[in-house]
Amino acid sequence: QVQLVESGGGLVQSGGSLRLSCAASGRIFSISAMGWYRQAPGKERELVATITNDGTTNYYVDSVKGRFTISGDNAKDTVYLQMNSLKPEDTAVYYCNAEGWARGHPFNSWGQGTQVTVSS
Repeated sequence: QVQLVESGGGLVQSGGSLRLSCAASGRIFSISAMGWYRQAPGKERELVATITNDGTTNYYVDSVKGRFTISGDNAKDTVYLQMNSLKPEDTAVYYCNAEGWARGHPFNSWGQGTQVTVSS
């Protein structure tokens, strides 16, 4: 079983910055990609950003392009989301996701979520 633990959420004023971290643990053989999703109250969960293990392919939803940056540390099985110029509409619970191989089986795991609140 692969566990993901997020940290770094909190309350910040509009225009401020936060950095989310997500560390994967367990008997991981390899991680192919990690990403961040978010879910605001009354809305569906949406994909925010993803990064492949080799760091060559990144994806960002249009609403965060130019403001958020996803990065990874393969040695630590950790992914980060640097969020700058935050807006009230970025308020949501942010979830980490990872997919790869562990103990001979593919896995797709989720973190417990971390709250990000941006005040106007």
